[in-house]
Amino acid sequence: MNARTQYKLNYKLTAADLEVVLALVRTGKLAEAGERLSLDASTVFRSIQKLEKGLGQRLFERSRTGYQANELAQELAVHAEQMEAQLEAARSAMQMQPDQVAGTVRITTTDTILHGLLAPVLKPLQLLHPLLSFDLHAGNELASLTRRDADIAIRASKRPPQHLIGKHLGPIRVALYAGKTSKIRHFDADVAQRHHWIAPDDALPEHPSVVWRKKHFPRLQATYKVNSILTVAELVGKGLGLGILPLFLAQGRKDLVPLTNVLDECQTELWLLSHTEARHLRRVSAVYSYLSQEIMLN
Repeated sequence: MNARTQYKLNYKLTAADLEVVLALVRTGKLAEAGERLSLDASTVFRSIQKLEKGLGQRLFERSRTGYQANELAQELAVHAEQMEAQLEAARSAMQMQPDQVAGTVRITTTDTILHGLLAPVLKPLQLLHPLLSFDLHAGNELASLTRRDADIAIRASKRPPQHLIGKHLGPIRVALYAGKTSKIRHFDADVAQRHHWIAPDDALPEHPSVVWRKKHFPRLQATYKVNSILTVAELVGKGLGLGILPLFLAQGRKDLVPLTNVLDECQTELWLLSHTEARHLRRVSAVYSYLSQEIMLN
């Protein structure tokens, strides 16, 4: 035991070791970690074996589904992220003039927010910082800011994670809509029963619009189930049925007609989120500050 402890204490951890650990913590797969590092899977495997032998303990639990990081691996990954952030900041500083912001900023959000709120402000942002480029991820799953899969997230949430830096952008208010061509101009229980509904599918079982419909009309089943609110808007606009939509997405569309006032029970909040380490990067800080001023819901 003493010999093993001495061996562990004498092991000289390198930046390359941390890079390998971080890549495997983020992906959980040898091949995917190798892609991030421009290495083959066998090289990643040997590197992890060598590191675990040098440290005298395991870092990952192996299973059929991949590599699960233990507590030590996660702690090493935190240090690796800090190192990564500092390197990115140094590279950016070397490439830029004092008044320039350059590099790629990865933003994750839903397609609804992307098309309804983010896209309209991207062009002036790019004109303001012409050396910036953007990786935009639209999906209902939240890309991990902790693992640096994204730099910035714009999400609907009543309680954002405490470990992230967040700014409240305002309430997301919704109402029930029909297509203009449907000729439906009022809403009551009879209208609800006689017309088709378009709603999020089982991938979003806790979506406020789904909860509201099941509470007030528990026997109603959606005729069309889709995996995005943007698709709800498109199908409602084509007259296929009724759907609950955010005001910011529906306002200004001539093919949609509101049937209710704001549904207070469905309200949620819009948040701009970033990780503490990412916010130290000049490119991320510039985009975060811009979006925090330009995307505001009343």
